[in-house]
Amino acid sequence: MTAGANVERRKREAAQRALDLVEPGMRLGLGSGTTARCFVDLVGDKVAAGLNVRCVATSEATAAQAKARGIPLATLDELPELDLTVDGADEIDPELRLIKGGGGALLREKIVAAASRRMAVIADATKLVSRLGAFPLPVEVVPFGLAATRRHIERTFADLGLAGPIRLRGGAAPFVTDGGHYILDCSLGAIFDPERLAEALSRIPGVVEHGLFIDYARTAIIAGAESVEVLDRPA
Repeated sequence: MTAGANVERRKREAAQRALDLVEPGMRLGLGSGTTARCFVDLVGDKVAAGLNVRCVATSEATAAQAKARGIPLATLDELPELDLTVDGADEIDPELRLIKGGGGALLREKIVAAASRRMAVIADATKLVSRLGAFPLPVEVVPFGLAATRRHIERTFADLGLAGPIRLRGGAAPFVTDGGHYILDCSLGAIFDPERLAEALSRIPGVVEHGLFIDYARTAIIAGAESVEVLDRPA
């Protein structure tokens, strides 16, 4: 089996374990990305077999997949409180702090996670890191005043002792999020104080949201080469 096939198998294994958290009648948040897609497919199988759930999607792509699988969907206005959200992550540290947004859905993902009593993250073991930051941190910004917002972000990084290239996702043909925004991918290498950085980014006018998910995930389900491990956030 190729390395790529092994990773895909582990994603499916993590998604399968997360299905154990789903109970009849639940209000579910459905995440975005490659691992979350595996979970949505499994939920679709359960719904076809009679499982009663109502779901909120974190992206237009996830909504389309869920509809195709016959999963009952609602808006977050209709279901403002969710029992469980299952989503993927680009990086997961030992305290279950996350970097998310590689697929561009970070804003809706964070809104849905914040509306959930519990968030479970599913991933293969390659997403576990000792320190966040090797994966470029996505920062969602409004198109208006992009250059000014970018300079403000650069100054904020410098104030916190951080540095690295900032790239507009898509370049000359910018990637546009479901909310109509752009994403700046910030290659910082290592983030020594995620909480402080998250707070500083949130204060910048023009920044809609950032990909640091702190105190959201309660559980991480990690599929490794030999087994699936369930990690709970330290108290």
